[in-house]
Amino acid sequence: MEEKGSLWAEALLRGLSWLVIVLMLGIVLQVACSALDINPLARFDSALPLLGKALTLNTLLDLQWHLLVITGLLPAGLVWLRDAHVRVDFLYQSRSDRAKARIDLAGNLLFALPFLVMILLAAWDFTSRAWRSDEGSASGGLNDLWLIKSFLPLGMALLALALAVETLRLVRRAK
Repeated sequence: MEEKGSLWAEALLRGLSWLVIVLMLGIVLQVACSALDINPLARFDSALPLLGKALTLNTLLDLQWHLLVITGLLPAGLVWLRDAHVRVDFLYQSRSDRAKARIDLAGNLLFALPFLVMILLAAWDFTSRAWRSDEGSASGGLNDLWLIKSFLPLGMALLALALAVETLRLVRRAK
């Protein structure tokens, strides 16, 4: 079962790595078009999902931020579960596994849990307001901003789930 989960995680991370390449291409395209004073890049007869009726420099700018959010938030829980997140290692020097588990458990309960509770509440409100208003870019960028804003509570919820799983593991190890 764990191997199947690992394969899924690897596939997700591989897919997100391709989004980083798309992000870089979007940056290059925006810089080149801006230098050549090309705007809009394309116009459409009917509105397309997210893009609206035109692909502009503002669309590319919005796309960069959106891809950055997706590639940063979605894998956060996996990074946490793999113990690849940033930590204060000087506290770990010459500590037993039990002591390390207690330090991690204290960090989860004192810092990560309160942060995630606060950010999840704020993210839910932020996203629900965008959904209710059918928010879109006011500057000719991407339409349907509510869609990308949905990644904030989703990513934070996945991180909270990873935190809960890791905290349960740490409780067992800390005994």
